[in-house]
Amino acid sequence: MKRHRLAIVRQKYRPDGGAERFVSRALMALGNQDLELNVITREWQGERQDDWHIHICNPAKWGRISRERGFANAARALWQEQQFDIVQSHERIAGCDIYRAGDGVHQRWLQQRSRILPGWRAKMLMHDRYHRYVMHAEREMYQSPELKAVICNAEMIKREIIEDFSVDAKNIHVIYNSIDSSRFIPAESAQRAALRQQYGLPAAATVFCFVGSGFERKGLAAAIEAIAGTTAYLIVIGQDKAEKRYQALAQSLGCKEQIRFMGMQKETLPFYQLSDGLLLPTLYDPFPNVILEAMACGLPVITSNSCGGAEFIEQGRNGFFCDALDIGRLREAVMAIPSLEKSNDMGRKARDKVKDSTPGKLSSQLISLYQNILD
Repeated sequence: MKRHRLAIVRQKYRPDGGAERFVSRALMALGNQDLELNVITREWQGERQDDWHIHICNPAKWGRISRERGFANAARALWQEQQFDIVQSHERIAGCDIYRAGDGVHQRWLQQRSRILPGWRAKMLMHDRYHRYVMHAEREMYQSPELKAVICNAEMIKREIIEDFSVDAKNIHVIYNSIDSSRFIPAESAQRAALRQQYGLPAAATVFCFVGSGFERKGLAAAIEAIAGTTAYLIVIGQDKAEKRYQALAQSLGCKEQIRFMGMQKETLPFYQLSDGLLLPTLYDPFPNVILEAMACGLPVITSNSCGGAEFIEQGRNGFFCDALDIGRLREAVMAIPSLEKSNDMGRKARDKVKDSTPGKLSSQLISLYQNILD
């Protein structure tokens, strides 16, 4: 491939975000290709590489709609001026060559969220000005003649895009996220015991981890309800301004001592390694990276069928999935996953499932897509 200029658009880059980790891993993987790598963003918080060109695009904003519209217009003007060979946007901006649907389909998320809201709030949600703007921008982008390809990280999202926007299936490419299985590894028994002692968790207990900020979307309430009435523990990694409400829920269900809120953590690996499984009954999530990380660490996963990560789960073999609000089935799954000290068969199968999800595979799929577009 001759040297071409690739621009990746992401409004705000923060190292702990799922989309940002995709961007970072993609850029690292593409670093040895003959590509000039550019990023258009409001704010870059990660480490800068010498050969990455960061374009700060930060117009004034006066609210959520102003923020989205302003960045979209400014980013589009910048890439048109720069005349990049390929523009890959991770935001809903009409005129890009490639759109990565890392956030899924906005209306589908609103439909899932409305299930946990009172009727009047659910109706207001669908008519909210900001959400109407996002849905309009999304449709405008999919109808744009400049759009050549869509990248999804789950077959679930591909189906939704075809159903909701009538995009030709041949233009939608499912490229799963990658995981470094040499870094995310299972713990030895002694290491797991030491970590549990460090964080005050019983050595013989079955411990689940919940990893993700934005507790409503990630399904923390359902996770706590699933733990209640069992002997399992749940460690919560992430933050949310409504954390006290979830603590109160745990107390009301009589499982306060079993739920440990650990806040944001720069390093999640130790928490996977002290756990026996990942519990993430998310309301709607295309494919959270934490599922790959947990599976690489040898953890069976419990998630929802409105999560693209369920595509990696074989029921009863390496985990379970069900409706995000089916507390009974979630609790059954919690009770069906044994302590890894007793049996690590499900954990081994979980790690085996993600062994092919390598950065090299991600890189080759992206390079092939870019080459087809350039041709």
